[in-house]
Amino acid sequence: MNIEHEIATSRYLFGNDFDLSFHQLPYRANMATWDVTTYKYWSGGVYDFNAIDPNMGYDPSKGGKRPYPLGPELPGAEDYLKAKATDSASAATAWSTGYKTDDGNLAWLPGDPDGGALKTIAELLRERKGYAIGVVSTVPFTHATPAAFVSHNKSRNNYHAIGAEILNEVKPEVVIGAGHPGYDGTPTFNYISADEYNNLTGGFYSDEYVFVERASGVDGGVSVLAAAQQAVSEGKKIFGLFGLERAGNFESLEPQDMPGTPLVLQATRENPTYAEATLAALKVLSQDPDGFFLMTEQGDIDWANHANDFKRMVGTTKDLHDGVQAVIDFVNQPGDGMDWDNTLILVTADHSNSYMRNQVKMEAGNLPLQDGMEYPDGEVTYGSTNHTNELVRLYAVGADTTKFIKYEGRWYPGTRILDNTQLFHIMMEAAGEAVESQLNVVP
Repeated sequence: MNIEHEIATSRYLFGNDFDLSFHQLPYRANMATWDVTTYKYWSGGVYDFNAIDPNMGYDPSKGGKRPYPLGPELPGAEDYLKAKATDSASAATAWSTGYKTDDGNLAWLPGDPDGGALKTIAELLRERKGYAIGVVSTVPFTHATPAAFVSHNKSRNNYHAIGAEILNEVKPEVVIGAGHPGYDGTPTFNYISADEYNNLTGGFYSDEYVFVERASGVDGGVSVLAAAQQAVSEGKKIFGLFGLERAGNFESLEPQDMPGTPLVLQATRENPTYAEATLAALKVLSQDPDGFFLMTEQGDIDWANHANDFKRMVGTTKDLHDGVQAVIDFVNQPGDGMDWDNTLILVTADHSNSYMRNQVKMEAGNLPLQDGMEYPDGEVTYGSTNHTNELVRLYAVGADTTKFIKYEGRWYPGTRILDNTQLFHIMMEAAGEAVESQLNVVP
């Protein structure tokens, strides 16, 4: 997601550029997202974590000190920003471990050394503080972003091995995501193995997990929240498996082209919304008196942008908007021990995608004329179907946000740019477990 996607969705819903729930959070900054593969593309194949030149990953003189439209579109920026960009697995690894790595790696050192698994923030906070940990995603639970927090692998594509590690080794208190093998016709075990799925449905994990899955004609939001309530009452964990057969993801919300009257419909009630899945996770995790760590993503935004699908992008980003508001409201509930002095929320994107640009400011409820991936009236343009190396936005609220300022420009003097590895250190510090970075930036 880039800032232009955020603006487009805010305009559709409210007629204004920055009215989404996370736009209201008090801390805002810009973040570089490059990985080792991107760095090597510009450095001639060399990466040394003891001598990093950040400009080899992202050069503000070429891409800008701020993302467009907050800053100008520099001459040649489009070609530069589209040339090479991070993968989702390596981007998530930066957040989860504080290390840069190669594209495709999940919490694993670059170069794929044997024994290169990196402890994630979820694992560290569980070990050091007794935190409950969880992941939520609207795409498969074994996909890059959730997997980088609760598994370790040299390849993000090893879905079955990733799923087995999550269920049998890491065992988070919450896993809610897509990747359901399907219930109509022959199941397709793309994202979870037949053995692990049968173990879940057959009760193999029932002593530890309350299992809930997509079912024909059953309201997924109701079922996942009921399962969370059951998990709380029985002192168990929760595993929720939803999504589309084969494609894997939750069906995206569907905005309607109704100028002046924004209307977003849910494609099916068999999947929970992003907000409902996230609330179910919070219900379970917040029972732990030691605290908790949750990574929750609206992953379909990325899928929509790969497809240059503006309508779907608006629907998925609206889903994110609703989910963030639900989390804010959850923290604001009185009498549960959670408040803004002991809770930190970060909202960001792992990378940009599609090089989308709004060419016309449309009113609330209005969608551009769209024919597949084409926009014949020119209200919106796309420059890519891939990830881009644009800066993304970071929004935050809660405990210790004032400490973020010391990271601004540390890698990029004269800017407010953060590096994505610094999110790991920001979160660890907020939890009272500061970790020194192993990455050394050259002067």
